[in-house]
Amino acid sequence: YAQYQNQPPQHTRSAPVCIPSKPLHGRRSTLHLALTYLENKDSYVRMLFTDFSSAFNTIIPQQLINKLNLLGLNTSLSNWILDFLTGRPQSVRVGCNTSSTTTLSTGAPQGCVLSLLLSTLLTHDCTAKFSSNHIIKFADDTTVVGLISNNDETHYREEAAQLAEWCGANNLSLNVSKTKEVVMDFRRNSVDHPLLTLDSSAVERVSSIKFLGVHITEDLTWTTNTMSLSKKAQQHLHFLCRLKRASLPPPILTTFYRETIESVLTSCITVWYGNCTAADCKTLQWTVNTAAKIIGTPLPSLLDILLSPAIRKTLQEHQSPLCKTAQQLFPPGCETPQF
Repeated sequence: YAQYQNQPPQHTRSAPVCIPSKPLHGRRSTLHLALTYLENKDSYVRMLFTDFSSAFNTIIPQQLINKLNLLGLNTSLSNWILDFLTGRPQSVRVGCNTSSTTTLSTGAPQGCVLSLLLSTLLTHDCTAKFSSNHIIKFADDTTVVGLISNNDETHYREEAAQLAEWCGANNLSLNVSKTKEVVMDFRRNSVDHPLLTLDSSAVERVSSIKFLGVHITEDLTWTTNTMSLSKKAQQHLHFLCRLKRASLPPPILTTFYRETIESVLTSCITVWYGNCTAADCKTLQWTVNTAAKIIGTPLPSLLDILLSPAIRKTLQEHQSPLCKTAQQLFPPGCETPQF
């Protein structure tokens, strides 16, 4: 692999694709599209959150290689990837028992860094057909955002049908029973929206959904998300009390707090904290204050963490090393403003 990685690929132009380089970018892109469009008159947004059955296990290596060749990837590197994906021995070991070895020539190894990149490249041609729709992808999570006006859902429904056809042509099984839809309509004279149908099955409409770790609701409030984070963080206060009773020093207690409680409360904080209500902020801060009393030392508030230099630096997407690296992986024509 080392002898091939420095060879420049022969780029070919491809259709625009919106693939965030990090989960945070995916959440912000989705919400930004919705919030910006909802400012228009007589408009609403429908979001389709798809679910694939064993997406990484259904990759056909030769089909992937054909797409890599169309993207202009070096032939030697393509052959190396094909060799990596085919003829893989696999067995299962539980304790002292080991199963017989099975050779696999489909799918990509779970937990492999390369598998995530290959899955992204495999779906690079899954793009929106209409300008009023946007397809946002991160790993095997694919979201269709339909920007609708004047109750005309023709393009959105055609986009969803085209996505289902694309999945069938690329050996991806669309799990309609786990696919959900959220409708964001703040118009005074809003009408009942007909259910979306995929593969002759109706897609369930929900009032909230957990998307890349963040609860998104149809009314675009963050109470559901903050209550979920608060409940999860408060469960760890019990263990903090147990450590306090064991006479552990404050530095160790503070480290435990930051790893198990603060990390939960600040998960994707740049996405939702700015629009939280005073009641939601108070609920979250209660957990911080309780932990500070247990430890016996002051702890930074969530607002202080949000305004810290480290968090502000993450907001500078154009300076993110991961973002720059991701941009170098795609040929010209694959970048979009959401990227």
